[in-house]
Amino acid sequence: MKHSKEQIRVYCAGPLFNRSERHEMTAIADLLTETGYSVYLPHRDGMEFRLVLDVLVERNWDAPTAAQFLHEAIFALDVYQLVVECEAMVWNLNGRTPDEGAVSEAAMTWMLGKPLIAYQDDARSLIQGRVNPLLVGMVDFESVDQIDQIPNALSIAIMQHDLRPALQEASLPEKVQRAVKSGRVLWEALCAEGAQENNEMIASVVEELFAPNDRSTLLA
Repeated sequence: MKHSKEQIRVYCAGPLFNRSERHEMTAIADLLTETGYSVYLPHRDGMEFRLVLDVLVERNWDAPTAAQFLHEAIFALDVYQLVVECEAMVWNLNGRTPDEGAVSEAAMTWMLGKPLIAYQDDARSLIQGRVNPLLVGMVDFESVDQIDQIPNALSIAIMQHDLRPALQEASLPEKVQRAVKSGRVLWEALCAEGAQENNEMIASVVEELFAPNDRSTLLA
């Protein structure tokens, strides 16, 4: 684990389904960047699902099939970020119920043994005044309730984290290895110059990695 925060990449996980949620997640990511961290924010740094889906449909994939392997692509990309690229995670627990995807990402981070902190200022998901113990147990039953507290809490979590050797991908379960391998290919494509505006290129990579081999059967 790297302890110079200029070298630490942080995965920002949380709800992204409306403008205010995306604004809050962007505010968290921007603050982390301002305080010296590198950040992965899925809706900003990953694929634009709708635009890539449009390209795939234009290529005569039916929408449900295209959406299926595009979801597989997003899963692989996010697993790759959590396992390989990011060394810590900030988890936004706000929402009527915590975001399901973020819960999965937090569980992966916890099982990988990486620093994980939670932010929440929303009481709607409380159970008799408390967050579900299976969630907050992953952050030692502690969270912060102000965005400006996040960098300090993360710094403490990183400092308290046991040093461990770099993760050996070969030791991961086979399913995880497959997701990481595909996610790496997709991430390298997304990092290419101009990739964020080149949905045709991203769609081609998604097709190569995840499209069903027997397309003729699906299009019959």
